[in-house]
Amino acid sequence: MKSPTIARQLEIEGVVQGVGFRPFLFVLAKTHHLKGEVYNSTDGVRGIVEGTLENIENFTKDIFHKQPLLASVKKVHATDHPLQHFSEFKIVISTDTHGKHTLISPDVSICSDCLIEMQDPSDRRFEYPFINCTNCGPRFTIIEDIPYDRPTTSMKNFIMCDQCQKEYDNPMDRRFHAQPNACPDCGPRVFLMDNIGKEIDLETKETICTAAKYLNQGKILGTKGLGGFHIACDAANMDAVKRLREKKSRPHKPFALMAKSIDAISAYVHVSDQEKQLLESYHRPIVLLKKRKTDTTDIKELTVDIAPLNTCLGVMLPYTPLHYLLLEKGPAILVMTSGNRPGDPLSIENHDALNSFSHIADYFLLHNRDIYFRADDSILKVQADKTRFIRRSRGYAPLPITLKKKLPKKILGCGAGLKNTICLGRNKDIFLSQHIGNLETIASDNYFQTSIAHLKQIFDIQPDIIAHDLHPGYMSTAYAMAQPKIKKVAVQHHHAHAVACMAENSIDENVIAITLDGTGYGTDGHIWGGEILLCTQKGFKRKAHLSYLPMPGGDHAVIEPWRMAASILHAAFGKDFLDLDIAYIKQMKKQKLAVIYQMIQKQLNSPLTSSAGRIFDAIASLLCIRHKISYESQAAMELEAVATIEENEPDETYDFKITSTEDTDEETNEDRLFEMDLIPGIPQIVTDLKKDEPISKISLKFHHTLVALFVDTVVKISEETGIQKIVLSGGVFNNDIIFKQMIEKLEVQGFMVFTHTQVPTGDGGICLGQVVVAAAQERS
Repeated sequence: MKSPTIARQLEIEGVVQGVGFRPFLFVLAKTHHLKGEVYNSTDGVRGIVEGTLENIENFTKDIFHKQPLLASVKKVHATDHPLQHFSEFKIVISTDTHGKHTLISPDVSICSDCLIEMQDPSDRRFEYPFINCTNCGPRFTIIEDIPYDRPTTSMKNFIMCDQCQKEYDNPMDRRFHAQPNACPDCGPRVFLMDNIGKEIDLETKETICTAAKYLNQGKILGTKGLGGFHIACDAANMDAVKRLREKKSRPHKPFALMAKSIDAISAYVHVSDQEKQLLESYHRPIVLLKKRKTDTTDIKELTVDIAPLNTCLGVMLPYTPLHYLLLEKGPAILVMTSGNRPGDPLSIENHDALNSFSHIADYFLLHNRDIYFRADDSILKVQADKTRFIRRSRGYAPLPITLKKKLPKKILGCGAGLKNTICLGRNKDIFLSQHIGNLETIASDNYFQTSIAHLKQIFDIQPDIIAHDLHPGYMSTAYAMAQPKIKKVAVQHHHAHAVACMAENSIDENVIAITLDGTGYGTDGHIWGGEILLCTQKGFKRKAHLSYLPMPGGDHAVIEPWRMAASILHAAFGKDFLDLDIAYIKQMKKQKLAVIYQMIQKQLNSPLTSSAGRIFDAIASLLCIRHKISYESQAAMELEAVATIEENEPDETYDFKITSTEDTDEETNEDRLFEMDLIPGIPQIVTDLKKDEPISKISLKFHHTLVALFVDTVVKISEETGIQKIVLSGGVFNNDIIFKQMIEKLEVQGFMVFTHTQVPTGDGGICLGQVVVAAAQERS
């Protein structure tokens, strides 16, 4: 007997818009002999299917098993529906429903199919720099609102020609409802300008060839990309690189590279299979790759000048058609650095780019497709055999982190003051923004606020609670405090670090957290950064910290590590440090050091810090590696870079001391606070310097010492508490030596160690922790 025909309504949630999902369902329905309809909604994708129960169930299973590459189906909800006796399966116009719960796809790199067409002289899109389909191209950066349809994107001003419209309307076509679909006849165009804003009269086909020619000649080119502007030059042209450094006032900070292929960069860096896979993924992040050691002059110059005193080069492969064409016709490796005013967000508008860095670029390669929302390149590295985020942005944002437990209310996390990201939480989803950056200028503060407004709009989340950093001076804190009639939760910086790691590892119990970074406002009013906390998602207790050191000059001590070197020497030797016979003292003016001594003695503008970051600065300056920095964490990165790791060499350490105090009058172990003191090792470092020990050896020994100090203290805390789960968080864990050795030494002691893989270990992950802390407190 023939099976009866039934009807089911399907509600599909996840990343299901702008990824070829409806044509996928169209083909799948025909395969399973189903009729009905499907459409985009603000909740995701909805549809009605009619057929036999067996065919509908097989169809539903295949939605999960055969979904498109860029899709991410989270849920398929099926309910009975009255039969409507459809004559076919069709795709109908999108509808609005109450609330917006769909997920937004990030921008993705050009796919292999489009790349083949772009390189085919017989194809109508030959060398068209905006070629795309449902499997590739811009998404998040061109979306104004949802549903994700052309009228709500920056493509709304480009009317499709007949051929493009036929592709767009054909469910069997790869470009069916590809919102950025276009061709040379109807789509965006590129054009070239000089640095005074005069357009160079060229045929469209000549524009990119001319831009590539300028790069070959050593010119500097401002280029409009997917999520903002880059400033580009030939990476192998040392004069061009030097000129770019001078004009951008960037004397040391590493430049990112964009290489035509992995082969083009393989002479300069090591590329593992895991790193190759990451480079070639459709996310196309910048990947930090270890430099090769070589005496070849041209290779040595590139690796040194692009990233001086750094062990890695940051490399990405081209991700837009425009990038592929530039690299095909121009240099095989380009410097690709951010196009912006110092301290401001990326430029995304043509006129702003010309105003911001026409003094740097010789020419501008522009286009007329608007960028609605900027997105910096993501930065990742493979560390301890896992992929780790340094910066989570283009290619990943605004995909959510999914929690184990549902949030009690909608919550906004405002992030930190540096490397800021924000997030909005609803149900189990935490939607993280793209990288916003350091909140230190009016423009960056505006970007921060518009990012919040944009995420609120596209996800239709009006928060019930705002979580923010404890620091009263952060712009993000000021924003939170200025919001009327909404509950606010202040979250201590290092607690947020720890809970971010707990959340992405689905841990909701007591842990011991090691949090190491440069700056975080402590509950005692001092600057923390070398902490061991007993943590739950709801709260924390500080169990250990690095000994406090004065920061003579306050924030000036962050920019000038020599001040921290003076502070640590004063802690070890008192006033006698001024007469030490070491290179550091000789390189400093004694009068200047005497002033620092007086500031410390009189406690003038010398706030106390337990920051591990400031200790790294102090040792870097003491070893005469770096006395003044030109970019954040420079001294610490260079201290790591000089450390030479020898195989099978014992982990020598300098002396350290662990003491304890009592937080209360009661003699209980639970109230013991440990102080971790590195000062006993400073005279030994001075002795090594006097003996002309290699700074590579001293640096490595210092790294070993810091690890040993924290591991020994964790053992003591674990003996008191019985806790065996350890989480690691904070920017210092971007240091490979510290990170790998901390994990190894803790695991040898029998601890279970949890680390970050979904958000950055630095301040870019803070907002996630803030939301989870606020949620835990709301539940109690």
